[in-house]
Amino acid sequence: MRSFGTLRTPVGTLGVICRGDAITDVGWRLTCPDDAAETADPLLTETLDQLAAYFGGGLRRFDVPVDLGEQSDGTRAVLTYLHESVLYGESITYGELAERSGSGIPARGIGAIMGANPVPIIVPCHRVLASDGLGGYSGGEHGQGLATKRWLLEFEGVLPPPLF
Repeated sequence: MRSFGTLRTPVGTLGVICRGDAITDVGWRLTCPDDAAETADPLLTETLDQLAAYFGGGLRRFDVPVDLGEQSDGTRAVLTYLHESVLYGESITYGELAERSGSGIPARGIGAIMGANPVPIIVPCHRVLASDGLGGYSGGEHGQGLATKRWLLEFEGVLPPPLF
């Protein structure tokens, strides 16, 4: 049985789906699936607590188990490298992630993988940047992707806050 919960954050309300032994989905437009219950599963509660601590400034690394679902070996390598190696306050370019992950996926393919990340924030796809700017971001409330990415990067200290 899956469980579902939500958390209000400075960048919108996040939904979280837990399968009991792993977090399978995190997102801004998630709703409770038909086969899930809005109950207090211990892992779901821990994940929501860790997300709240992250947004409160008290957590820099998530330690909940995630299940990336069915992915190609290359996609799994990219997301796993990102999750394990690009820490709070750091960033990496699409090209660097392509090279360092050893996935064999070219830089232009990394953006599609980031857009398909089932557990954003926990697997920090917002930390992946274009070589000449922010790049894209499909997270956040509807129409707020780049603003959400910028907020997260400013929050983590990767980008300076705006002057005005």
